[in-house]
Amino acid sequence: MSATSPDPGPVPLSPQEEAVMRALGRILLVLPRAMNADLEAEQRMTASEYNVLRHLSESAHGRMRMSELAQSCDMSLSGMTRLAAKLESLGYLNRVKCDEDARGWNAVLTESGLARLREAWPTHLASVRRHIFDHLGALDLEDLAAALNKMATDADLR
Repeated sequence: MSATSPDPGPVPLSPQEEAVMRALGRILLVLPRAMNADLEAEQRMTASEYNVLRHLSESAHGRMRMSELAQSCDMSLSGMTRLAAKLESLGYLNRVKCDEDARGWNAVLTESGLARLREAWPTHLASVRRHIFDHLGALDLEDLAAALNKMATDADLR
């Protein structure tokens, strides 16, 4: 391009790119609602409650700092505090002071919380299969996971 050539501006999306962008935008809205509805209908549990128990079950010793748990579940700390209080009242977790930092709190998964997670897991699994994997057909799942993780990583860096 010469110094006198006009700037062509941004390149518009192709029809295929536009379709993918719109489909991704729609799925980001409807998929969480559909999966939450499945858990609520069959388990009387929200997806947020399930995610808290899942993250705790996957952490070292079933314990996480409240701030880390909030971040892992994409929630504010105040929202996580309210949700943890509810889960604690149900006996699914305990909140205890951090040993290394007296200002911080840990959420600790209880045996009852682990049992509740195991009870809800088949519903969640069926929901994931029905709403996601049943629609992917012969797509290469490794390539799809890599592309989605790259998108998430690039977005996290901003």
